[in-house]
Amino acid sequence: MILIVAGVAGSGKTTIGRLLAAELAWPFADGDAFHPAANLAKMKAGVPLTDQDREPWLRAICAWMDDRVAAAESAVLACSALKRSYRELLVDDRPVKVAFLAIGEHDDEARLRRRSGHFFPEGLAASQFAIMQRPTPAERNVFLVTSEHTPQLTAEKIIRELALAG
Repeated sequence: MILIVAGVAGSGKTTIGRLLAAELAWPFADGDAFHPAANLAKMKAGVPLTDQDREPWLRAICAWMDDRVAAAESAVLACSALKRSYRELLVDDRPVKVAFLAIGEHDDEARLRRRSGHFFPEGLAASQFAIMQRPTPAERNVFLVTSEHTPQLTAEKIIRELALAG
């Protein structure tokens, strides 16, 4: 199975994804590593990505997941997956579960202000909230996760949800 930890920049995808990978003894991949250099340059310059910018990124992630599935390997992946169409592409017919991290815009901006050394500037947060489509119960293999007091507690909550989801 591939577990995708999704949400806006600053929601805790990487932190929680790494905790989950350690707890499950699965490899971890950060979706940011799949972005073409042009995407990284745009974001660093404060320019929001378009659907056209995201398509090669999403395809690269799908190829990586397909390699894991073909090798019968489980993994944890941090990936924004902001729109339902992105999540549908990622899930498709793969053994994938998506834990979408819910965070308010004010809390997210505060986290981004405290973050240093990352290519994604605080000013782009609004663009992500503008296009974000929160998961609905109708989405297959996707569930919404509200943050707990610590990343560790949020990771534990996701593991419990996975056990319930089967």
